[in-house]
Amino acid sequence: MSDSAQTYWKSNIKIVSVLLSIWFFISFGCGILFVDFLDQFRFGGFKLGFWIAQQGSIFVFVVLIYAYIYLMDKLDSEYNLQSTQQGNSTHKTEKENN
Repeated sequence: MSDSAQTYWKSNIKIVSVLLSIWFFISFGCGILFVDFLDQFRFGGFKLGFWIAQQGSIFVFVVLIYAYIYLMDKLDSEYNLQSTQQGNSTHKTEKENN
């Protein structure tokens, strides 16, 4: 494995680890461990701990998916990699020309 591929893979694992840590903190930490503390506050008429456990963690998960897409696109462009869809369309065009 080349140095470039290793640094790309390490960067990928770092992104995934950070995003999963955020998800774990929000879903498990705020939704279970810190729920009593968070219930002191209200959000939309509901106790904050309850709201995070029922809705907030889902919203955070969706935001993390978009953050992953953005960060991986940025990482791919840093390492001059094309997305699979672009690569497939280029490959089809080459086949059609031959």
